Amino acid sequence: MDPPPRPVRRRFAVSIRPAALWPYLLIAPTVLGAAFLLVYPLVRNAVMSFQHFGLAELIRGGAGWVGFANYRTVLEDPEFWTVVRRTFWWTGLNVALIMLIGTLVSLMLVRLGRWMRLAVMSALVLAWATPVIAATTIFQWLFQSRFGVVNWLLVKLGFDSYRDYTWFAHGGATFAILVTLVLWQSVPFAALTLYGGLTAIPAELYESARIDGAGAWQTFRLVTFPMLRPLFALVTSLEVIWCFKCFAQIWVISAGGPNGATTTLPVYAFQIAQSLHKYDLGSAVSTLTVLILLGVLVFNLRRMFRQEGAL
Repeated sequence: MDPPPRPVRRRFAVSIRPAALWPYLLIAPTVLGAAFLLVYPLVRNAVMSFQHFGLAELIRGGAGWVGFANYRTVLEDPEFWTVVRRTFWWTGLNVALIMLIGTLVSLMLVRLGRWMRLAVMSALVLAWATPVIAATTIFQWLFQSRFGVVNWLLVKLGFDSYRDYTWFAHGGATFAILVTLVLWQSVPFAALTLYGGLTAIPAELYESARIDGAGAWQTFRLVTFPMLRPLFALVTSLEVIWCFKCFAQIWVISAGGPNGATTTLPVYAFQIAQSLHKYDLGSAVSTLTVLILLGVLVFNLRRMFRQEGAL
């Protein structure tokens, strides 16, 4: 009996046409730029968190490895956990208010006339496009103790106790001002994004809801929100990132004060690294900040995909 024929191995020649490389060549500068500006600092920061890196090492080099000692120092510090709780409170409050106000503004835009809608959208875009430092400076002027517009207006309205009131000397007042500033900068993005989603919902669904006798709240709960659930989840995730890593506004207005009332994790990491010159501990705090934010986003995205699979 003859042995079975041996399988014939075919050699496939891989030919890459020059035209197929063009998409990769076009995106290569963006990928390389993002890797240099984002990936390298993140990796360098993570490496520094495992070293003894102070002012002397910054000048002469030669940082030694200390393993997880920096993380143990940070995690055993009660102040770190106080800042973590404050950061979650700061993020949760801002995101909840942004999504609430942004949703209401987007619903208002749908019901406005053409020219009024154009005016409101133009104002939102201008507020959104204002540079962060410029907007922060404006809020400093508004709440200035002697010549601020807010104190002047409150005194004119009869609240004489606000004459020369120092807003930035009180932790609660400073926190409220920063929340207002972040809302002013963030609501336009949420409102315009949700308005774009609202315009894509078929009008027949709203007509059916009205015929069935649904009110405004029932229409939103049964028609609008289910149709825009993925968009709501996406905007919420982006706002969580924006608020959690918020630094410039807090540092310019209060530098985390007074008495640490506005110190969040990014500000805390900067204070340790720059004020105390403990760059290793600052790197550990910032690495933990990234990990905490990543965990929050993964939890939110998993919940979003789970809800999408249940539909």
